[in-house]
Amino acid sequence: MKESSQHTLLLVSCVLASFITPFMSSSINVALPVIAKEFGMDTILLNWVATSFLLSAAIFLLPFGRIADIYGRRKVFLAGIIVYTITSFLLAFSFNSYYLIIVRVIQGIGASMIFSTSVALITSTYPPNERGKVMGILVTSVYLGISVGPIIGGLMTHHLGWRSLFYLNTLLGLITTIFISAKLNLSDVVKHDEKFDLTGSVIYGVSLACLMYGFSKMPSLPGIILTIIGITGIIGFFIFEKRHESPVLDVKLLLSNRVFAFSNMAALINYSATFATSFLLSLYLQYVKGFHSDTAGMVLIASPVVMALFSSLSGRLSDKIEPRFLATTGLTLDAIGLLLLFFITPETPVYLIVIDLIVMGFGFALFSSPNMNAIMSSIEKKYYGVGSAMQSTMRLLGQMMSMGLAMIVFSIMTGKIQIKPGHHELLMQSINITFLIFGVLCISGIYLSAVRGNLRGEKSD
Repeated sequence: MKESSQHTLLLVSCVLASFITPFMSSSINVALPVIAKEFGMDTILLNWVATSFLLSAAIFLLPFGRIADIYGRRKVFLAGIIVYTITSFLLAFSFNSYYLIIVRVIQGIGASMIFSTSVALITSTYPPNERGKVMGILVTSVYLGISVGPIIGGLMTHHLGWRSLFYLNTLLGLITTIFISAKLNLSDVVKHDEKFDLTGSVIYGVSLACLMYGFSKMPSLPGIILTIIGITGIIGFFIFEKRHESPVLDVKLLLSNRVFAFSNMAALINYSATFATSFLLSLYLQYVKGFHSDTAGMVLIASPVVMALFSSLSGRLSDKIEPRFLATTGLTLDAIGLLLLFFITPETPVYLIVIDLIVMGFGFALFSSPNMNAIMSSIEKKYYGVGSAMQSTMRLLGQMMSMGLAMIVFSIMTGKIQIKPGHHELLMQSINITFLIFGVLCISGIYLSAVRGNLRGEKSD
């Protein structure tokens, strides 16, 4: 098989893998009410259907990134696709809520194998002057999955039942498995002489679980205690890794590589500031404006559609223009959009909301691909697995923190109440305050992105 054909086949495999995971997440969100009704799930169990997947994926990302660097990225990627496909099939036969959540945990492990290797495979296969372009294609596939998920998920759930979503994901997983199983002559870094840091991985996993779960339970006492334990554990993890001969995370990358460290921090802040936007606006549109869920969905789709349209272009531009300029411009647009949402009222015209979402979508498109390009091009080839896992960890951790911040504001402002017309004013105040916090948070990300340093001229294999 010609080298160009092999590259194309690998890219198609990674694009499919990058599509099915967000497609599953966004489509299943539409089906959650139907699933809850069938299994008699309360709000806590229903929340765990989504949270268990995110938590599991985040915990195993760095360990599998390191395993991929030692034993081969293609092997880990293929194993991840197989696990994801099998669990998708098993989920179609869910018979109660606990089975559903347990299998979602296993599916999250499979997803972590995919997340930790797909970007690394692309980075190690394509030359530096083409990385931005192909990463833009990957990011486009992610946002395409997010965009079409609610639409296809809603139609399939209504006409074919919620289990049909898992059958579709099984089919897509099988196709991806066939592509990546082809006889590709890929150069895969294998370092059998290095040992896997099991102790560090356990410390990291337990600490991250405490941190993320505790953050979701804030501001309750158990949430505070778990968050403190998690932060303490993360600090201990960094100290342990700094002294380890073969760490799961080479702390030198963060301490000595300014571009890598600041780019990851900027990603964490951006996801923390933007992920809960659709959640907040969904409440606003349905409770305050009185829209039906399908109408609200059509409004909210504006942002991911713009992301899908422009992410590939911004990725190509980052091959020619310094990535930090594009990423910083994107973060600035996101900050402006978030601060404008601070001023929305029940009387705000819907078209202004759509325009704001378009601005934010364009901002995120300018940020995501160039920032990913900066992260992966700032490190040596032997660290691609950890680099890929690190940027995915920042994304998942940021998503959890974003929802956590929103929940803290809601807990303080409204408490545990069932939202009724009499509570709409409190709901509106909570939404406004959360967007203000997000806007200020995003401004701090602008600073980190701007001072990260230039990538051009730095060594990148």
